[in-house]
Amino acid sequence: MIRGATSCLVLGGGGFLGTNLCRRLAASGLRVRAFGRQCLFPQELEGVEWLQGDFADAAALAAAVETSNLVFHLVHGTKPQSANLDMAADVQYNVVPTLALLDMSRKLGVQRIVFVSSGGTVYGDSRQIPTPETAATDPITAYGVSNLAIEKYLALHEHLYGLSFRVLRVSNAFGPFQVPLKNQGIIAALISRALRDEAVEIWGDGSVVRDFVFVDDIMDALEAAAGDQSDARIFNIGSGEGRTVREVIAAIELLLARKLDIRWKDKRAIDVPVSVLSIERARDVLGWTPRTPFEKGLEKTVSWWQSRKT
Repeated sequence: MIRGATSCLVLGGGGFLGTNLCRRLAASGLRVRAFGRQCLFPQELEGVEWLQGDFADAAALAAAVETSNLVFHLVHGTKPQSANLDMAADVQYNVVPTLALLDMSRKLGVQRIVFVSSGGTVYGDSRQIPTPETAATDPITAYGVSNLAIEKYLALHEHLYGLSFRVLRVSNAFGPFQVPLKNQGIIAALISRALRDEAVEIWGDGSVVRDFVFVDDIMDALEAAAGDQSDARIFNIGSGEGRTVREVIAAIELLLARKLDIRWKDKRAIDVPVSVLSIERARDVLGWTPRTPFEKGLEKTVSWWQSRKT
């Protein structure tokens, strides 16, 4: 952790990444506040102060930020498909409240903000595979554009006011506590529907390639970024390897010993054919590498779902 940080605020602390992060931080002895509209697993946040509120509510947000040394910004109120349908709302729900967060953070003495950006959307249909942080950023979704805008505003606030930040461009995360509430998280959707004997709709023919990274490895990266003292600011966090959706389906079918009922839909304009991140900078600067092989992470995820008796 950053030197002197004793109190952490996790924005989006009731969600998938937030729940995992709060548990990790609390276990390390830090004072942890979790802020969000909904806490999906309240029983898992023992020792964590839960503050319910909307990210766009400046008063509620300020109350959460107050006395926090370190802020983890995991909030994004839209998803790639809905962001394109209402681009103005995407800015209003994500970029504008983030500007308020940055302003109050510098005034309230926050030492660092760690922002989870989208490694799967900010680069668009990149010609460089695996894609490094230096590649062109040409998103084909408003979701990617708003993530990039937040990255730029973080850099601007460091330049103007000295507010320290780090950005993690995370690829396709999966693991325990991920539930497919927003039609995000294909692995969670596949497993949960299979255990309920329900069909799963998938856009395209299953040939798209994605970079899947297990949640425990993302937690390692968040902790490393919080304490980083380098000159780097943006880090890709992924596995560095690509898998097709069909390969993921086959791996889940093998673990569950059953065939999945897949309903194939027409591909979407927002989906790039290949998204795999280069993770060399995180390795060289943060000393971070993913420790969980895909198959082992998938086993842990399936076991978690089975333990829920869904």
